[in-house]
This record gives sequence, structure tokens and C-alpha cells, in this order.
Amino acid sequence: MSTILIIILVLLLVGALPTWGYSGNWGYGPGGIVGVLLIIVIVLALTGRL
Repeated sequence: MSTILIIILVLLLVGALPTWGYSGNWGYGPGGIVGVLLIIVIVLALTGRL
């Protein structure tokens, strides 16, 4: 379960980066939010709480 969640968050992080054409005007906000969520999920998975 946690592996699938980490993979989905990594894909969302790549899709939200402002290097893509459709997300050029978004800035770094969406990528930063997804990155923080990814770090939280990884920490929870490593501590066994997820």
C-alpha cells in the first residue's frame, strides 16, 4: 500500500514541475506541496506508521 502511494506521489511531483508546458505559469508551489507530501509519506513508511 505504501509503495503504491509513494509511486503515485512521485508521478504527481514530476507532473507538477514547472518545466512542462502546461504548468509553466504555476510556479514552484504545486511541486513543493507534492514534494512535502512525498517526504511525509516516506518518513511514515520508514517508521512503520503507514
